[in-house]
Amino acid sequence: MKRYTKIAIGAVLGTIAGYAYYYFVGCASGTCAITSSPVNSSLYGLFMGGLLGDLFHRDKKVAKQESEENK
Repeated sequence: MKRYTKIAIGAVLGTIAGYAYYYFVGCASGTCAITSSPVNSSLYGLFMGGLLGDLFHRDKKVAKQESEENK
C-alpha cells in the first residue's frame, strides 16, 4: 500500500481541484463536456491527479540501477 501513496494523494487532491474548478469556474451554458457536471469534473480531476502523482512514483529497482550506473 505504501507503494501507491503518492498516486492516491494526487488522485484525492485532483478530485478536490476538479470539483473546485466546477464550483468556481464551471460552465453556465451546460455545453462543456467536463465542467458542466460536478461528477465529470471531479472524475477528470481524479484521473489527472493520479497521473500527476504517478510522475513522482519511483521504482526502487530503477533507482538502484541508476545510482549504480552513476558511480
